[in-house]
Amino acid sequence: MISKRLKTIANLVDSNQIVADIGCDHGYLSIYLIKNKLCKKVIASDINENALNQAKKNINKYKLEKQITLILSDGLTNLKKYNITLAIIAGMGTTTILNIVANSPQKIEKYIISSNNNYDVLRMKMHEFGYNLENEIVVLDHDKYYPIMVFQLKKGKINKKTINIGLYNQDNKEYYRYLKDKKLHILNKIPKKNIKKRWNIKKDIKFINDYLNR
Repeated sequence: MISKRLKTIANLVDSNQIVADIGCDHGYLSIYLIKNKLCKKVIASDINENALNQAKKNINKYKLEKQITLILSDGLTNLKKYNITLAIIAGMGTTTILNIVANSPQKIEKYIISSNNNYDVLRMKMHEFGYNLENEIVVLDHDKYYPIMVFQLKKGKINKKTINIGLYNQDNKEYYRYLKDKKLHILNKIPKKNIKKRWNIKKDIKFINDYLNR
């Protein structure tokens, strides 16, 4: 019922969490979490009323109305009273995700985030918001790589390598090889006179080689 990416996200959830499924769409992730007893309760929210109506039909189909609460909300705006301990945000762009985090009425303890783009900006800004990158798993789903990041509300350090390439995980080696090939392809297209841009790409390739050689 759910994609490999969403299943990977679900398996990162602790069973004692009260989860906010932000941008729940048709509610498949929320349903999977409750059916498999992966958390205590889910607050499924979406800014789109049509999506929530479809999610309601799916939730009713599995008779999970008591464990999954549906809320019309722009991000976390309307969820303050639910004591959310974990927010999941997947399938959106980094700009939208960061706006949701920045405008949250409460400091969420933990986020699991899978953005569609600009992963380096996401890592850097979440660090600036006070969140430490605890884990990063990359999954290949329908021929596309999806980094899934776990952020915890606590002080931590982050370096340029982690910002640009991600938190090292030995299970992500295939992704690093893919990323290296992609960077080499970009480097070959940059004119030699553009020294700064070429230097930045070469630096990223060095970072990737460091990960591959671990």
